[in-house]
Amino acid sequence: MSRTSLILALSVVLMWSTVATAFKLTLSIISPLQMLWIAVTTTFVILSVATIAQRKLPLARQYLQESPGYFLLLALLNPTLYYLILFAAYDRLPAQQAQALNYTWAVVLSILAVPFLGQKFTLKNVISILLAYGGVLVIATRGDLLALEFRNPLGVALGLGSSVFFASYWILNTRKPRDAVVSLLLCFGLSLPILSVLLLLQGEMTLIPWQAVAGGIYIGTFEMGFAFLLWMQAMRMTDNTAQLSNLVYLSPPLSLILLATIANEPIMISTVIGLILIIGGVLFQQLKR
Repeated sequence: MSRTSLILALSVVLMWSTVATAFKLTLSIISPLQMLWIAVTTTFVILSVATIAQRKLPLARQYLQESPGYFLLLALLNPTLYYLILFAAYDRLPAQQAQALNYTWAVVLSILAVPFLGQKFTLKNVISILLAYGGVLVIATRGDLLALEFRNPLGVALGLGSSVFFASYWILNTRKPRDAVVSLLLCFGLSLPILSVLLLLQGEMTLIPWQAVAGGIYIGTFEMGFAFLLWMQAMRMTDNTAQLSNLVYLSPPLSLILLATIANEPIMISTVIGLILIIGGVLFQQLKR
């Protein structure tokens, strides 16, 4: 792994470590839909600048003319439905729980890869699923496994549901690979009018406090825009993508610390145990025989 790719990847990890706190603080002021609209607008501007700088704007026109329905479907999955559902989970659950549940998307991806990509379902898949969803059970019951009392079943369902949309988005991308920056630009660009119509229908196209606007811009910059661009650059520069990808799992513990110190959210032991099981399940399925 090159030094430059490592620095870029760690920079992204630091960015993603802060966003759970940003989600929670911003959602205390505005709705998930309003926050997503600001974030997607910010990301669209960043990706537009990157596409123009790389002289790929003609490629964006070509992609859209060739496959308008395909990119509209991608835009519905991510960022529209994925982030709307994820932010709704953050709005209902402690941020540490919503964040941990979101990490199950990698396990969902391995399940969907069986019917859609023709991959084999192995014993390793079974063990990783048992570990990950054992962690989900610990988080959902806050460690009270015997009682099986779910504190916020809707919030848990939203957190898990978001992972299905994100995994589906990556399955579609894998089946029809395109330039990553241009594809993201089209997804975020097509998502904006959808979100704008939803805002009008919900009566949420109102004046938003500057603190919430700043929070939405921060999320659009460091959860989506710059983070995506830096991560893609790091992946292009490394000779070991699996090792680089595993650095992502440094983000949750750092995020828990920030949530405790900035958002005043006490760290629950059940969340830590559940997160270890979920990440353990994800990493286990990456092990070679």
